[in-house]
Amino acid sequence: MGKKEYLLLLCYKRTAQINSAKVCIYKHTVLHLQMKMTTTTTRITSSNTSRNFFVGNKVPRARRKTLCRRALLLGENHHRTVVMMMMMMKKISARDERRNERSRFGSVRVAAAARSSSSGSSNDDDDKNNINGATTTRDELLEEIEKLKAENAKLKMLQMQLEDVSLPSSSLSSSSSNSSKSTTTTTTIKTTKKAAVSALRTDPKSESEIEWPLPITAEGCPVGEEDKKPFWETRPKNDPDELFEGKTATEETNRPKKIAHVTAELAPLAKVGGLGDVTQGLGRAMKMQGHDVVIILPFYQSLDANEIFDLKHVMDFDVPKGTKWDGENVVSMMKTSAYSGNIGGCDVILLKPHEETNSNIFKGGAIYGGSYNELEAYLYFSRASLEFLDKSGRDPDVIHVHEWQTCAVPMLYWEEYHGKTSLNKAKIVMTIHNLDNTGECREEEFFATGVNGEKFNVIEKALDERTIGHNPERMCLMKGGVVYSNKVTTVSPTYAKETLDGNGGFMSKILKANQEKFSGILNGIDYDLWNPALDATLPANFAPGNKMTENKKLCKKYLQIGLGLDADETKPLIVCISRLVPQKGIHLIERAVTQSENNGNQFVLLGSGHSDGGFKRMANEEFSQTNSSNVRLMITYSDALSRLMYAAADFVLVPSMFEPCGLTQMIAMRYGALPIVRSTGGLADTVIDCDADQENGNGFVFYGADDQSLDECIQRANKTFQDRKKFHELQERVARVDYGWEASGNVYAELYESL
Repeated sequence: MGKKEYLLLLCYKRTAQINSAKVCIYKHTVLHLQMKMTTTTTRITSSNTSRNFFVGNKVPRARRKTLCRRALLLGENHHRTVVMMMMMMKKISARDERRNERSRFGSVRVAAAARSSSSGSSNDDDDKNNINGATTTRDELLEEIEKLKAENAKLKMLQMQLEDVSLPSSSLSSSSSNSSKSTTTTTTIKTTKKAAVSALRTDPKSESEIEWPLPITAEGCPVGEEDKKPFWETRPKNDPDELFEGKTATEETNRPKKIAHVTAELAPLAKVGGLGDVTQGLGRAMKMQGHDVVIILPFYQSLDANEIFDLKHVMDFDVPKGTKWDGENVVSMMKTSAYSGNIGGCDVILLKPHEETNSNIFKGGAIYGGSYNELEAYLYFSRASLEFLDKSGRDPDVIHVHEWQTCAVPMLYWEEYHGKTSLNKAKIVMTIHNLDNTGECREEEFFATGVNGEKFNVIEKALDERTIGHNPERMCLMKGGVVYSNKVTTVSPTYAKETLDGNGGFMSKILKANQEKFSGILNGIDYDLWNPALDATLPANFAPGNKMTENKKLCKKYLQIGLGLDADETKPLIVCISRLVPQKGIHLIERAVTQSENNGNQFVLLGSGHSDGGFKRMANEEFSQTNSSNVRLMITYSDALSRLMYAAADFVLVPSMFEPCGLTQMIAMRYGALPIVRSTGGLADTVIDCDADQENGNGFVFYGADDQSLDECIQRANKTFQDRKKFHELQERVARVDYGWEASGNVYAELYESL
């Protein structure tokens, strides 16, 4: 063994003991921080050293940074040791070269190396005796060196995890915030993150470390264990409080505003579609900028109160509620309860009728479709939201309403509250997420707000012109919202243009008449909620530049085994996660299913909706588990299963007939899957065809609504998949594309400032 090898081993052995202690500290630090456990320190003294170790006693959060600094200090000491070792190795190399030049004969022997270092400590002597022992071979010594190297590599990885958890404003955040972004309301927001390596939550060293699922039966239960849950429901859940803890990603504004969002959905608990994701992402983006943001949401009976952080009762108050009694309109007071809490990193106010009212409003096992009249419920909710803002003394600068369910808010605010109550300074922003439902309402139905609908049922306000001459003439709540709001936005620049060009039906005329206050702002996704590096649902985590290819393959195999598909990584896996309604291109999804079976691709569908009947038949017949090993049609919805599908997918299909924005393609790219989309709305704003633009392409795009257009696009995607090196480079590229909320949040901040 040469002198350099001996000294290398010596340096490693000298640091091995303290390294093991530091590994323990890092493990505990990362574990406690990532699993949302508060920690303290206790002094543990041994015969030769005294160190701080983390234990599970709870202490105030203010102590965490101190503990993290101590752990990081040990990391710095470790790096100094390594640097000194490397300097010593360089000196030895230079000296050996000089000796070789002078003597031109063999290298220095191990015994000479031992004698030259005899001035070392007694520990060094022990090490030399062990090294020079007759039973120790060169191969054994080299093997021990490799083991110690692996320990140091593990230590370095744990330190990266600690820095990623305890220092949220580090490389990834700064590179994201410093990257150039286009944030106008008429152009696409499309930026690329600078290279940054994210630490991984789970990084199995081999397939044997993964607990592979049992294939499911047709009923969705594991084979042979029909009484148990399907594999995706047994995966760990993401803890939003853990994901958002300590995040300070954006620079705070010097002009903070009080903002109140009023919405029917909020991710992740009260979510049916993209509305919930957008209100959560935008609300948190504004909060991160330093604005005072609260989101007012119905307290649906279907919400799990245990999943709402810091839930507490705030107040009870009366809300005017109109009813029909003995043929007469009667306004009475409905006692209403308000609760505060935190959902998805957002401060929320949840409203519902008081228990003693015996009202069925918002009761049922789902967000929509309960045992109550939805129109009546959301009209009551709109009035209750304004009553809460008034009676709680919270006079916001901005009230931001979303979709038809809350369009009565701007109508009631300007007619009944502004200047007549404590609400005096608020301006109204309304966001249209989808023009598919505009909120048809008869005059007498609007009376559920306690206000006669007659004053709004005129052509200048909310009358639906299409019903003129009908009996009865009806109102359009979305039209009323547009007329009464100070600013109106929709969720992508292209969808705004398409709407003004006449593709918004009846509402196109209304928006064109109000186009001076109408604009399109591209949605984003919350990069903390959708983070493949830390997503607890995944069996193996990954990030750009960190196990993207290797661990995505493991996720793909995990899904294939769990769904009973052929576990073949050479088959392209196309997934589709969608509501099954005509807007989403039902006929094109059906075409993709049949063509995947015929062409040897694999296809997994996850979704439900009023147009899912055909897919249920297909799932039970030609694409049942006994008839197909390449196709699975999951006619349901599960957040956990959707995350596993994004992580496993090679491609994600979004063939919408129209798409106001679409978040599916953004999430797909975040998880390293290439989107296959039809060019419309927000899909056109976010996906660039890889063949048309080889430098910036991030997916595959087709333009027609026919089978041939789809087939040709999928064929191009398959051709790219076969060039594995190119495909893996594209996966890395799309995972770095930034469609987070920071850029879009800046545009909304400018919009609020302009009011």
